[in-house]
Amino acid sequence: MSDKNYIKVFQAIADEKRLEILKHLQGGAKTVGEIAEALSYLQPQTSKHLKILHEAGLVRVEAVANKRFYHLEQSGFMALNDWLSTYIQQWDEQLDRLDAYLKEEE
Repeated sequence: MSDKNYIKVFQAIADEKRLEILKHLQGGAKTVGEIAEALSYLQPQTSKHLKILHEAGLVRVEAVANKRFYHLEQSGFMALNDWLSTYIQQWDEQLDRLDAYLKEEE
């Protein structure tokens, strides 16, 4: 995932309402109407937030008859995890070096 895509993901999850939508989708696929009703959002507002989450790769849309179901998209979260893991690894290495240094000083 390019830096531009990571920025889209971070911008998408920076909004409190979009985070609430993601949390709500943890329970399974939902339609726009179901999400809007459960979270007390307006349907047009919910659609706008879902579009941003979709563009960031965090949700996918499945059309069934005349309904559109929104699901969490694992690949978007995995890409975010991969990006974060590089920083976690760097911090772990620095803490390991600090630990080794402190043990030498004892």
